[in-house]
Amino acid sequence: MAATALAGAGPVNADSAWYGSLRKPVWQPPAWAFGVVWTPLYATIAYAAGHALDTVPDRRQQTRLAVGLTVNLTLNAGWNWLFFGLRSPKAGLAGTLLLNLSNAQLIRSVSRTDPTAARALLPYAAWCAFATALNASLVRQNT
Repeated sequence: MAATALAGAGPVNADSAWYGSLRKPVWQPPAWAFGVVWTPLYATIAYAAGHALDTVPDRRQQTRLAVGLTVNLTLNAGWNWLFFGLRSPKAGLAGTLLLNLSNAQLIRSVSRTDPTAARALLPYAAWCAFATALNASLVRQNT
């Protein structure tokens, strides 16, 4: 989780002239809220991943789950590089749509062996869906 958070934080600069110039929806949370939200979300992802990996009955399923989690976390960190790094809300939107698909797949996979861990991932998926709506609004308002 720490590696994902650090990798994703690299290109983020909410104080940049580029980001400041974007028209934003009135319902966008303040910049400080993102850190406040992501900290417990990363903790719940870590809990769910550890718990689910510990309950998977065989090595092959455990490997598949680990790969799915790795893809998910790569997409998670990658959004920041697409949006802020490339300065492209459109690329960010594509990335967050992929992340939503990955979230659905991850929750489905985890729920097969650990429903409690799958439920722990629901706030993460909900926040990502909110982020997708926010990103889509930024694309609409700035195209």
